[in-house]
Amino acid sequence: MTTAPDDASPVPEPPRRVRRFRLVTGIVVGLLIYLAVAYLVMPLLWETYAHRHPALDSAPNITVTKDGHPGDPINVGLIGTQADLESLLSQAGWYRAAALGLKSDLKIAVDTVVERPYDEAPVSNLYLYGRKEDLAYEQPVGDNPRQRHHVRFWSSSEQDEQGRPLWFGSATYDERVGLSHTTGQITHHIAADVDVERDHLFKTLIATGRLTDVQYIDNFHPNHKGHNGGGDLWQTDGRLRLGTIVPAAP
Repeated sequence: MTTAPDDASPVPEPPRRVRRFRLVTGIVVGLLIYLAVAYLVMPLLWETYAHRHPALDSAPNITVTKDGHPGDPINVGLIGTQADLESLLSQAGWYRAAALGLKSDLKIAVDTVVERPYDEAPVSNLYLYGRKEDLAYEQPVGDNPRQRHHVRFWSSSEQDEQGRPLWFGSATYDERVGLSHTTGQITHHIAADVDVERDHLFKTLIATGRLTDVQYIDNFHPNHKGHNGGGDLWQTDGRLRLGTIVPAAP
């Protein structure tokens, strides 16, 4: 009679060279995983975190009018001192908007009617952080202030490691003059696609050679459509465009 083999008999130990190969392979795989995580994954995660936190996540993304109605969307951000921001915009071909007042209001009205250029035409006030814009700039189109590129900026409380503030801006394009859809007052109507104006502004700024670390921040706007205080439709891909200003040479 033959007996069945004992299932509990010990499994032969692999040769030493096989054990050494497995050990070396495990060490190499572990090292590759460490290098990938430490030098690829984590830097990307920290870069995203740094760009999003804390200013961008907590920043308001819609301006408001003086009476509290939603205004134009925030779509640009720049990091730099006020002096560098002003010199950059001037170098890029933008003009500081004149303050609102009887003289400037009459001048833009007359220049619009007679189709005469007004490079520093005033813009209406919008509010962020409970205050009107700190800076307003525009870029004329043709010889008539009916149409123009323009942007408003507000300084935030957030600063970079050099103590320079983060400025949030709303860039829109005035395509015509007409009556407000909400109040009936005479106003500029903006083009709906505010992303075009966002990218136009950055194109002019990049051309100066004084803008670095330019990037898009995804999902800055949870809502991609809305209406401003004049009842104009605006739409966006939801991204904020952000850049850091290179200080002007002394």
